[in-house]
Amino acid sequence: MDDDLLPPPLPEVPPQYRTDVRVALQATARRFATERVLPVANELDPQKGEIPRSLLTEMGELGFFGITVGTEYGGLGLGAYEYCMVAEELARAWMSVGSIIARAQGAGTGVGDAQRRAELLARSARGEWIGAIALSEPDAGSDLAAVSTRAERDGDDFVLTGRKRWIGNAKAADFIQVLVRTADPEPGEKRSAGLATLLVEKEPGTFPDGLTGSPIDKIGYHGFVTWDLEFDGLRVPAANEITAGGFAHTQRWLTIARVHTAARAVGLARAAVEDCIDYLQQRRQFERPIGDFQAVRFTLARMAARVEQARAFYQHVAHLIDLGEPCGREAAMVKLLATEMAAEVTGDGIQLHGGNGYTTEHQVERHWRDARLTTIFEGTSEIQAKMIADRLLPRSEIG
Repeated sequence: MDDDLLPPPLPEVPPQYRTDVRVALQATARRFATERVLPVANELDPQKGEIPRSLLTEMGELGFFGITVGTEYGGLGLGAYEYCMVAEELARAWMSVGSIIARAQGAGTGVGDAQRRAELLARSARGEWIGAIALSEPDAGSDLAAVSTRAERDGDDFVLTGRKRWIGNAKAADFIQVLVRTADPEPGEKRSAGLATLLVEKEPGTFPDGLTGSPIDKIGYHGFVTWDLEFDGLRVPAANEITAGGFAHTQRWLTIARVHTAARAVGLARAAVEDCIDYLQQRRQFERPIGDFQAVRFTLARMAARVEQARAFYQHVAHLIDLGEPCGREAAMVKLLATEMAAEVTGDGIQLHGGNGYTTEHQVERHWRDARLTTIFEGTSEIQAKMIADRLLPRSEIG
């Protein structure tokens, strides 16, 4: 940025949530995102490149993979608020870096054996146990109760057969956490009955025997590869069943994931606002910066106001989670509003860049490509609206 340009205002921890730990953590995450992540994103995203291992190592040293892991395991021992705050800062630079931290935070550690669980938690906190989450299937995305990937018990193992789709980081991962069906629901049971979560351990960069994968070519969300996986007789020790419960565990995980997605969306929209503040001062037409024109200024003002609104909402919901409050409805609301906001605000960012916004010469097109996805993953906007409506106005039973 030129020295004579007015810098964009940067968000601070609000007074009602401010602690010394949060202020310091935000500053660390922002500095890392600006100095380390953004240059890597600008270089590798156009190549559809993956996050370098060296960057992941730095993130582990900073504690970003163990924000919510207890201090007794080497984690930071913090909550959803700090987790989402860091995610916003990282996503402002490259969304995949804001996303990769979700694949640790104690994921893939909920096994029954206490000693092994402690070892995995310590690895997770260090960034040495980074995984992939396999929920969706070709015919089961929004409707996870329709999962059909089978896990048949055979002695001390489960044998997995089926397909999973949209599995980010699957090949590079240390583990894959897989939602499977171990039994069909009995008459009168919920459709989700018989679902379980299994932990597939693997060597990073490979797939084990009985598992193959095909990469999915995406228009955005680069930084790690997303996979279509096929299980054909993969054996998983029965001891690797996540003991917290299959579908219920998945639903709890998705509540936090939706707030995390809202924070990432805010980071992307904020990036568009900050880039526009810079660009509108530099681009000149009619012998003046285009930021002097009222129509442009008002668009920027609305963009900034919507980002602030969404940030306040996700911070509130993250705070509720940390208090232990049930907030499935609120998580769906903030996911819906923040991601739709991000898709629109980053689109406005392209518009304010004019023809330059429709090139790969500026970062704003990356912000839009990534923001567009946030309205789809972790439950589409339509699914969030359904969840909210069902909690506000349950459907009548038709006899």
